[in-house]
Amino acid sequence: METATNTAPLEARFNELMATKPKTRIRNAAMELGVSEVELLVLRIGDGVTRLRPEFRALMAEIPKMGRVMALSRNDDAVHERKGEYLNPSLTGQHVGLFVGADIDLRIFWGPWNSAFAVIEEGKDGPRRSIQFFAKDGEAVHKVYLLPESNVTAFEGLIAEYKNDDQSKTQAVKPWPAEPSEKPDAEIDANGFQAEWKAMKDTHDFYGMTRKYGVSRTQSLRLAPEGFTTKLKNNAMREMATAASKSGLPIMVFIGNKGMIQIHTGPVKNLLDVPEWFNVIDPDFNMHVREGAITESWVVRKPSEDGMVTALECFDAKGTLVVQFFGKRKPGIPELPEWAALLADLETKLKLA
Repeated sequence: METATNTAPLEARFNELMATKPKTRIRNAAMELGVSEVELLVLRIGDGVTRLRPEFRALMAEIPKMGRVMALSRNDDAVHERKGEYLNPSLTGQHVGLFVGADIDLRIFWGPWNSAFAVIEEGKDGPRRSIQFFAKDGEAVHKVYLLPESNVTAFEGLIAEYKNDDQSKTQAVKPWPAEPSEKPDAEIDANGFQAEWKAMKDTHDFYGMTRKYGVSRTQSLRLAPEGFTTKLKNNAMREMATAASKSGLPIMVFIGNKGMIQIHTGPVKNLLDVPEWFNVIDPDFNMHVREGAITESWVVRKPSEDGMVTALECFDAKGTLVVQFFGKRKPGIPELPEWAALLADLETKLKLA
């Protein structure tokens, strides 16, 4: 059932919170007030926020006109920020869209997308402009922030072209249905599942396999063929990133949510700890992961036509993927042996009994 928040009490509560905690980010304010981020954002419509028509493919097709920008995608426990240009779009697919550039690399899943806004906020260095997209549950799917060198005229043109007739200060949201309970391992055709895993030719077939056999993501790793998965201690992400930073090994960092996966390919250099968060702070790429939210870490191997593809996958207590890492690779090119060796070393040092 969709609900629309009663505006006046929420606006008063939001203003009171910001008066007492003026540095609170809108996502954290929403959590504190027990609402979604979009329900707070729409309170500012007419004051720097403009609702856009929900023509998502057309809106995303406009983003390249803005030139170099910063793309941001996140989930509850990980944030991925990447500067660059939106290049090589493929947006007409019914279910999936793509941008495939060396810098901005996105896999878009249109189904959850529900609303879009242009946002202008006052910052210490002047106006901060962005286009923000939200899912049906009111949480952010993807945000595009302009940089000093971005094309502001293109941003303003997008607002003029796609401004929604509806500029009300309420937004209906619909929580996601509860995930189905995991089946007992004994009810799974483990032999069939393992045989298909070993016969994989394309790693993208994995999701279909889990659906076919009715296994959850972490359950699939428990039931994998011997030697294809290894459960590690939960400092594996930190150890991997530290080793990659020291060696300069280029890696791939996947962070996403129901409507988006955002990918960084390249080295990670500057690692930084702040309370709760493990961070990569590089000029064009920032990663922030709430390290304490990771409750399972796995090395995962999947066969492909290019040889074995190895990943480090980190999950939260609900079995949701927080962040996923690969060695730099492209279709038709085998996995970097240095990456395979790094994860093999982690297995030796961090394997759980």
